[in-house]
Amino acid sequence: MKLRIQLFVSLLAILLAACTVPAAAPVGDPPAASEPAADLLAQIRERGKLIISTDPAYPPQSELVANVEPPAETRCTGDERPANQFTGFDIDTATEIARQLGVEACFVTPDWTLITAGGWAGRWDLSVGSMTITPERMQNLSFTQPYYTTPAAFFVHQDNSTFAQPADLAGATIGVCAGCTYEAYLDGSLAIPGETIDFVVANAAVSGYETDVPALEDLALGDGVRLAAVLTALPTGLGYIADGGPLKQLGEPVYFEYLAAAIDKSAPQDTATLRAAVTEAIQTLHAEGTLAKLSEKYYGTDLTGAAATFDLSQLDH
Repeated sequence: MKLRIQLFVSLLAILLAACTVPAAAPVGDPPAASEPAADLLAQIRERGKLIISTDPAYPPQSELVANVEPPAETRCTGDERPANQFTGFDIDTATEIARQLGVEACFVTPDWTLITAGGWAGRWDLSVGSMTITPERMQNLSFTQPYYTTPAAFFVHQDNSTFAQPADLAGATIGVCAGCTYEAYLDGSLAIPGETIDFVVANAAVSGYETDVPALEDLALGDGVRLAAVLTALPTGLGYIADGGPLKQLGEPVYFEYLAAAIDKSAPQDTATLRAAVTEAIQTLHAEGTLAKLSEKYYGTDLTGAAATFDLSQLDH
């Protein structure tokens, strides 16, 4: 009897095992890849790179370096360029910001008007391009702690004997970079948080250029037909003169600009933590003296002092 029972139990176990059906695999699409982080700073850290817009032809702030191969380990892809393919104050500042965030700096070079207009559609994360804080730009962009200030000054040909001071340029043709604060100064619409501006040049005829350098080059021709003067950042004009350009400064600077990193307000991700982190990075670079050293390196003077004490509450309007 025991033997029969044992045989019966064994046969029953075999039958049950044969009838057991493994759980079916899920039917349909495979699991979706994890969604990109909703926070832009988190997304930047996940990908290991900060994509920064800058001007490739604006020395000493930013300039391409020819015939330099990217490092083998770079995360920069497509039209992004690694930091070693540029030189300049903005480039070194941006690289230091990326280092503070723990990622690589990768640079793109869109047109300036595209940068200042906002609506970047996620094509880059941050602008570090010597952008002046203005109420108009604050409508589309969020600004960080400024990283330096620059005086704006007029330049004329070294042979000029017609103009003795900026006010003498009333009605003259003046070259500026199109869409820059210099153009707004000449049309009397410029406003800068923390600055009271005196518009001393009346009825100027504005000639816009893609960047400041071509304007300075036209002024250097000396015929007086194309341009009577150029309004630009003092370091830019003085740098052009130091490189042999036949120009001279006309009078004292007419206003001062606070220059900061900027973030697109219409970015598809939340940008509040990125703005806070970049501001903290810039404040650290001020406190450590890094920005002052970079300013001395590229401009021969420290242009960072006022930027370090800028009242951030003026950016919350």
